Amino acid sequence: MGSLPQDDYFSPIFHHLSILQEVLQASTTADFLVRSYYRSFNGFAAKLTDEERRKLAGMDRVVSVFPSRALQLHTTRSWDFMGFTDAVKRNPIVESDVIVGVFDSGIWPESESFNDEGFGPPPVKWKGTCRGGKNFTCNNKIIGAQYFPPDEANSARDFDGHGSHTASTAAGNKVADVSFYGLAQGNARGGVPSARIAAYKVCSDGASCSDVDILSAFDQAIADGVDIISISLGANSARDFAEDSIAIGAFHAMVKGILTVNSAGNSGPTPSTVSSVAPWMLSVAASTTDRQIIDRVILGNGTVLVGNSINSFTLDGTKFPLINGVQIYNCTEASLLHMIRNCCDGCLDSELARGKIVVCLQPEDTSEALRAGAMGSIVRNIENNVVPFPTSGLSYQDFLSLDTYMISTENPQATILSSEVITDAAAPTVDSFSSRGPNNIAPEILKPDISAPGVDILAAFSPLASPSGTSEDKRSVKYSILSGTSMSCPHATGAAAYVKTFHPDWSPSAIKSALMTTASAMDASRHPSHEFAYGAGHINPGSAVHPGLVYEAFEDDYVSMLCSMGYDSKKVEAIAGSSFTCSGDVNASPKDLNYPSMVVHVEPGKPFTVELKREVKNVGLGNSRYDSKVVTSDDGVSVTVEPTSLFFETSREKKSFVVSVSGGGLPESSMASASLVWFDGAHSVTSPIVVYTNKGPDTEFPI
Repeated sequence: MGSLPQDDYFSPIFHHLSILQEVLQASTTADFLVRSYYRSFNGFAAKLTDEERRKLAGMDRVVSVFPSRALQLHTTRSWDFMGFTDAVKRNPIVESDVIVGVFDSGIWPESESFNDEGFGPPPVKWKGTCRGGKNFTCNNKIIGAQYFPPDEANSARDFDGHGSHTASTAAGNKVADVSFYGLAQGNARGGVPSARIAAYKVCSDGASCSDVDILSAFDQAIADGVDIISISLGANSARDFAEDSIAIGAFHAMVKGILTVNSAGNSGPTPSTVSSVAPWMLSVAASTTDRQIIDRVILGNGTVLVGNSINSFTLDGTKFPLINGVQIYNCTEASLLHMIRNCCDGCLDSELARGKIVVCLQPEDTSEALRAGAMGSIVRNIENNVVPFPTSGLSYQDFLSLDTYMISTENPQATILSSEVITDAAAPTVDSFSSRGPNNIAPEILKPDISAPGVDILAAFSPLASPSGTSEDKRSVKYSILSGTSMSCPHATGAAAYVKTFHPDWSPSAIKSALMTTASAMDASRHPSHEFAYGAGHINPGSAVHPGLVYEAFEDDYVSMLCSMGYDSKKVEAIAGSSFTCSGDVNASPKDLNYPSMVVHVEPGKPFTVELKREVKNVGLGNSRYDSKVVTSDDGVSVTVEPTSLFFETSREKKSFVVSVSGGGLPESSMASASLVWFDGAHSVTSPIVVYTNKGPDTEFPI
């Protein structure tokens, strides 16, 4: 995606058609042009054969060509749990001028979370419009809406529920006394309730989100004048920056002073699964709050098993016969995988299921037992999901206990109770579904960056969507409970927007640094993968407003990092859009990007000494002194800082330092953690330091 030429007579669309004309050699090219990007950067999407794609890629004027792929959506108490209560200090007038751009499945404009009562007209800086399509009206809360994927509705309206949920979590109004069928009852509110929302529908019904539409949303949102972009979706795995639509769009946003917040992915706890890896974005892992939702299964012998489904149904204590799905499986040409799962869609015998509780091992669809007429279902490994009828998702250990009971009992029976809320004293912990590092694309950049609440989050929902995501579930709700890094992302978005209300002139990297260096420490003993699970720690919005010092990086810094990774000038241009010449400095390294976290990737068993250069800017008072403190968790790793103290005469003054990390050698597939803290008596500016030896998903690594 190139930058736009500074030429008043340049016509991007004509330019794009001209290039296509040369490639296609056809009399008309308009039918082959899918999308033209001309508002914030220069590029286009087109229908091409492989031969035409190769011809286009070889043209001098073309920086890069990559296929459009489908991405997936990364699918209240949370703000209070972070200490971010209604009583926190706010700048309501400035907050009302902040515009949060949400890239998702659309938005439900009639939700109370998006009511515009008390809101004045949109900020003067807003350049966008409301193009929400059929049956869609914006207001002074939702000031902009646009849809990109074609669908039957031709509307920015949210029929999935995901987009309304993320938008309300980031910037929804405070709405009193909401719940999901009595569960999680309380107030629902976003991080910046007075902020405005611009909704960009990039995902069609069915959660399909294409690169073409995502780039269109970036092109439009940057031109519209949003302040923060929240995007709770991504690929199943990390992609090269030059072929990653989110990374490319976010780079152009960063150049314009816009921070992009992105979900880390839901492919955990396997290592190297984090899909949001670009250093110019804030990548967010999902953690728990102290509000945990559970359900209970009572067996015929009185044994109580605890599940974690979101189950609003009850069997009133009546016990029903238990039957294994394998016993009533009637798909004659079933594969081995189907037999293992044993409750696949359309494969249960209704006559045998009726009046019983069906036990399923890792079902593909929790509604199959419902379709077959069962009274309920007990499944394994269903985490924090809303279910369409009495269902309990048991842990591996409890599922084994259930299996033992059924084998040893002549007439096994059970009942399933509706869900209840308990206190989780161990919170916050990163949930197992949250994707982990290390970073597959840039191994010396720590990802995810930070953790935020993403489990059992109550927020606005589309009343036309099934709360369990199944066609058999006909319930309609205005608020629902979802889990995923999709839910943690808008929490970080709201926090970033909150910081921006106090510091409107801060760069995206300064806001990101403030959130990372003030994060609350996580309990490493509960996370074998440590910082690769939670990054800098758990987000703490209140402290991020006054971080003391910030680490900043700008366009040239990121380009230098890309060059140090071996990107040539043409590949850098594919990301940055402008012409850059890589210097060829053999000593340059991604580890020297001025990042708030520090990573050293070393060969196993070999002694190492690595220096990391950093610079901090004083955003506090002048005449201040910061002293360094290093905390290490491994005796085999030594960390020193030079100088050990930093003196700032004025605010905005910058100081450099060097961190030296050394050791006699780490075992294969291992990591060691440390942290550097700059302290002035009031501010603790904390940066995680990670040394590791693993090389990606094919290497075993603690999870």
